[in-house]
Amino acid sequence: MAENNFNPEYMKRAIELAKKGMGAVNPNPLVGAVIVKDGHIIGEGYHRRYGELHAERDAFTHLTEGAEGAELYVTLEPCCHHGKQPPCVDAIIAHGIKCVYCGSDDPNELVAGGGFKRLKEAGIDVVTHCMKEACDSINEVFFHYIVHKTPYVVMKYAMTMDGKIATFKGESKWITGEKSRSYVMELRNRLMGIMVGIGTVIADDPMLTCRMEGGRNPIRIICDSRLSIPMDSRIVKTAKDVRTIVVSAKMIDKVSTENSCVINKKTYEEKKKQLFEAGVEIIETESADGHVNLKQLMTILGNMGIDSILLEGGSCLNDSAIEAGIVNEVDVFVAPKIFGGDGTYTPVGGRGVEMPDDAHMFSLVDITRIGEDVLLKYKRF
Repeated sequence: MAENNFNPEYMKRAIELAKKGMGAVNPNPLVGAVIVKDGHIIGEGYHRRYGELHAERDAFTHLTEGAEGAELYVTLEPCCHHGKQPPCVDAIIAHGIKCVYCGSDDPNELVAGGGFKRLKEAGIDVVTHCMKEACDSINEVFFHYIVHKTPYVVMKYAMTMDGKIATFKGESKWITGEKSRSYVMELRNRLMGIMVGIGTVIADDPMLTCRMEGGRNPIRIICDSRLSIPMDSRIVKTAKDVRTIVVSAKMIDKVSTENSCVINKKTYEEKKKQLFEAGVEIIETESADGHVNLKQLMTILGNMGIDSILLEGGSCLNDSAIEAGIVNEVDVFVAPKIFGGDGTYTPVGGRGVEMPDDAHMFSLVDITRIGEDVLLKYKRF
């Protein structure tokens, strides 16, 4: 039987290939494919960039000999619908593949078992769930996005052993080591957007770009309920070069003194115009409390095709995100340092819960040493 001929080494290679598309294929999935004939690889490929060939078709373009009677190892169910590319099942059938070993099911309603059905109808053996856990793990973002239609949100922060994100003077550069900071650049490359609050912009004047060779800058998303962002900030000045979205709460003749910025509806509209001319996109959310509605924002961003967000907010935005229930994963970098102090600068602010049983619960899924730091990875229950 076909199951008995499955070779995990070829699927490992397909997974390795799939990961090469990180940062380039969003909001599409990462997919790798390997074509095997007579015990050796005759073609391999992966989804290299959004809009370009899917993994199977890419592998067929790199064949060293005819694929008739060969086996195909692919990390995700082959597509059976017309999108930016034609159906991969058509190419598989046309090349005379005799057996397909597949890792993950595709939850996309346009596929969802249809790819397997088409292959079987063409007389091709199909073996599913081959190294499923490993194949699923590379597409957590895609699976969340395709099912929920909202971005997968990773909250990231760095803290000392005693839980501080800054000294008593507010200094935070640098808590973690260089290797951890490089890892964060990889996150910025892999996830489609990066989100911070206006407090971070005013305090640090960051660029929020990806500083790694060959990396992709994430879409910058600034939660700024009253459009307080300075026009001379580095983010606004580079908005025509790096896609930038500022998110506000809808103004209805309100006045705000937040961040020492007094603004009424007239000046708010004038600021919107200035930001637009600078290349900034504006999103307005409904709001009952004068702040950005994060749940509504996730729906809007999902509809815009943004599948993932790295949340690098301060304690205020982190608290709002946790309370809104939009956080899917928390990546905590712990440095071997102690700052001391009264706890003013903590990762998550707000009032907090009253009783321990009221805590927001997460599950620890991984512990990794990065240089002298430790990365703790948690997923929401």
